[in-house]
Amino acid sequence: MTDSTSALAAAQRTVPPAAYDCILLAGFGGPEGQEDVIPYLRNVTRGRGVPDERLEEVAHHYRHFGGVSPINQQNRDLKAALESEIASRGLGLPVYWGNRFWAPYFTDALKELHADGHRRVLVLVTTAFSSYSGCRAYREDLAAALVEAGLEGELVLDKVRQYFDHPGFVKPNIDAVRDGLRALAADGKGAKPHVMFSTHSIPSAAADASGPRETLPDGTPVLAGGGEEWHAGGGWYATQQRAVAALVMDAVADEFAGVDWSLVYQSRSGDPSVPWLEPDINLAIEALPADVSGLVICPVGFVSDHMEVAWDLDNEALETCEGRGLAAVRVPTVGVDPRFVAGLVDLVQERHVADGGEPFAREALTDLGPWQDVCPADCCVGRAPKPTIASA
Repeated sequence: MTDSTSALAAAQRTVPPAAYDCILLAGFGGPEGQEDVIPYLRNVTRGRGVPDERLEEVAHHYRHFGGVSPINQQNRDLKAALESEIASRGLGLPVYWGNRFWAPYFTDALKELHADGHRRVLVLVTTAFSSYSGCRAYREDLAAALVEAGLEGELVLDKVRQYFDHPGFVKPNIDAVRDGLRALAADGKGAKPHVMFSTHSIPSAAADASGPRETLPDGTPVLAGGGEEWHAGGGWYATQQRAVAALVMDAVADEFAGVDWSLVYQSRSGDPSVPWLEPDINLAIEALPADVSGLVICPVGFVSDHMEVAWDLDNEALETCEGRGLAAVRVPTVGVDPRFVAGLVDLVQERHVADGGEPFAREALTDLGPWQDVCPADCCVGRAPKPTIASA
């Protein structure tokens, strides 16, 4: 165990650079037509016993958009942008794409890249923060896909670190919030703005168990032997997001000093009796003081404008703002911003070194990072831990 001055032991979880054969862009997946919606939702909820009648209640979000989630096209665009950036650097790494819950599935992507002769794979996951659903579940599903594809022992799958505080992720969010505040000011709504940083709500128990186990996010050591109940205000998941939000607000303070901000949550699902992270963004909007002149909503917890952004923010949250007569600007996610794409390739080059080159320096803008390359066995652990890739 570490002491409170070394919460992450990141140096002990940095792996030596190596030469990789290819990149796997790991996504969530989404339906691409009305007939895909229920099968897709069955995939997402597999093992939970959710009946189709309940799934149809959720399906209206997708049906509103013709049954097509934006996420697959956004990942196609990101794949193309990565290929262009990789080519410009002369790295010679092909990019494959696989999803957890819809085609192209992880298993198919692994079979494809193996058939093409690749054996060492570096995985880029389309989530920036630490949590079961945002990191460990991907690592578990990739391990299961190796078995399903019959490729255990044939492929090495490593994963780049969580990149919540990498400049390539943070700087586009800074500019987005600054532009949102400028838009309010230009419309005469900038007298007393508020910024809400929105992220996906997750069960409180999962949040409190997020990240490595050496210390709580407040620096309190976890004693050897375990057994303590974790309750750290959202664990490392929320701590990382608060840290990014603070970076963003510090960066815009030269132009917009003293602007209030908050971290809020969206898109909760599941049993309403189970505690999830709060406050919900809509309740938080309704609770804003009457003298707030305008609201900037920054979907900091997401890397692209997929369904949770398009429906839960652009429909529900903006309707809540309209209902209370509050001017609001929803700013974009990092998407394929060239700085984000370059940052992802920088993360690749922290790990991928060929022909006698040197690895890139590990950049991090908060005291929490740079985050770990490999995760301890109990990191972001679920109720029934499964084998994973990229763990130690």
